[in-house]
Amino acid sequence: MLTPLQLELLKTFSRPIPDEQVREIKQLLADYFARKVEDDVDALFIEKGWDVSTIENWAQEHNRTPYTHN
Repeated sequence: MLTPLQLELLKTFSRPIPDEQVREIKQLLADYFARKVEDDVDALFIEKGWDVSTIENWAQEHNRTPYTHN
């Protein structure tokens, strides 16, 4: 089953378009979703009170689970 977005895109692009336009549209979509992720991360940082020092602390952490032989 197709999502509403997929159906809308099928209607919008029901005619053939050149490969270059396909690449441009794919880039537009990638840029859009990248901006959405950035916005969500920015909101999370504000909500949690994180800042540059938080990232620096994360970089110093060692969170790997030690491997144990059974």
